[in-house]
Amino acid sequence: MPLHLTKVAMGCSDLPSLERRWATRGEGGEVRIVTRMRPKRMAEILEGGALYWIVKHRLVACTAILRFDDRPDGRLDIVCSERLQPVAATPKRAHQGWRYLSHEDAPKPGDNDDSGLSLLPPRLYGRLAALALV
Repeated sequence: MPLHLTKVAMGCSDLPSLERRWATRGEGGEVRIVTRMRPKRMAEILEGGALYWIVKHRLVACTAILRFDDRPDGRLDIVCSERLQPVAATPKRAHQGWRYLSHEDAPKPGDNDDSGLSLLPPRLYGRLAALALV
């Protein structure tokens, strides 16, 4: 089973703002995300893992992780596909850096959100999540 990563899209208020940012960072079909920590479970991630983006305490989109490239400064590039795929909004706490996400817990691209949670305004959703109501 592939393993996925989650990362907070700092400064993005919604999915369209993440999509705009993502579109400007692409080059040659790839987008590079710089990190200083090397994933210990890198082999599992390279088996088909994806990078899931958190916006306002919700997983909202993902992109395939293609490979990891070492940088001359000692950091690491997470090389992702330029294609950003929306997923059904799924509650997820914000965190620093990246975290692992199991394949079973990851929303699938193209899944529909029949609950209507993705339609809630981000601020209301955040307050409901803080009260453990969603």
